[in-house]
Amino acid sequence: MQAASTAEDRVTDIATTIAVTMRQMGVLGLPRNYEIFYEALNGSNHALSLEVVSLGNQPTQEDLDRIGRKFFAQNHGHGVVENAREVIAKELEEIASIIRNERCHLEKYGKILGETSSGLANRDTVTKDLLQKIVGVMTVATTSTIDHGKQAASSLSDKSAELETVKTKLEEYKKLADTDPLTHIWNRRAFDRRIASIYDNKTGILFNALILADIDRFKEINDHHGHPVGDRILQIIAEILKANVNEDAFVARTGGEEFALIVEGTSEEATFELADRIRDAIHQTPFGNIQTGENYGPVTISMGICMASEADGSEDLYAKADRAMYRSKVGGRNQVTRYSTTAGGKPGKNWLLYRRD
Repeated sequence: MQAASTAEDRVTDIATTIAVTMRQMGVLGLPRNYEIFYEALNGSNHALSLEVVSLGNQPTQEDLDRIGRKFFAQNHGHGVVENAREVIAKELEEIASIIRNERCHLEKYGKILGETSSGLANRDTVTKDLLQKIVGVMTVATTSTIDHGKQAASSLSDKSAELETVKTKLEEYKKLADTDPLTHIWNRRAFDRRIASIYDNKTGILFNALILADIDRFKEINDHHGHPVGDRILQIIAEILKANVNEDAFVARTGGEEFALIVEGTSEEATFELADRIRDAIHQTPFGNIQTGENYGPVTISMGICMASEADGSEDLYAKADRAMYRSKVGGRNQVTRYSTTAGGKPGKNWLLYRRD
């Protein structure tokens, strides 16, 4: 009872701290502002904390929104894309103007060439003075045309560089929009696309496997130690997952305390061994506060695996891996179950695309 009370006090403390800090700094009580200050004050995102501190005592909403776009891109996507659209439209119009102007200049140069050629053709004799005049006119016209072409090429190069910058920003936004802001691994949206792509070709079906992992009794961890501790545990587990797989493996946080791994080129036995190695690594990892000596562990996970070849599609694959994970839960937790051993077993929770947790 005392532990639960302490957890409630901690949650109340951080909520109060956020509200007081925002009020003292003159920050509007908007949900997106609260999200920024929650991440900054609970210490789970050091880079964000530094950016907030750098704003000073009276940050503007524009400054806060800039931080929001940087660290929570998935919540600010419309603004990023709309700004990119406006920049691209402007640059394309200017490029079109440069091309129109260059075409007009070339047409004038062509007209000069045509008139000179026609003039020469209609003369029976050509004097030296006339040739010198023609050479002078053509030299000026040619030099002007070359200079204008160089200027147009330089302007187009600048516009190309500006469009490349927009492209880079959109790619950065896309990556941020597909990244879980807490753990910095792929998020649910990215996972949904990746699992669907497995069934785009026969190779994916034959050589892919899905591993689902769910932290055991995570609600109790949050209740007893507070959400900041729970957030840190999520981050550590994400780091363990990434450290134990190859670079080409797909690692995502798909729910509050649920993770998913898509691995390629392994047999069911090898996939099981990988999952069990990850499970053991998490079980053996000490979770606690070095300064206070408080112990948050042991932390364990339950896992389920299913080979892509055992499912009819991405939704079926997720459901079967989830069923296997459910069997790990009811079988005592802290274990790995293969779907191939659970035929006819009780299904777990249904899978919905982009479900909200």
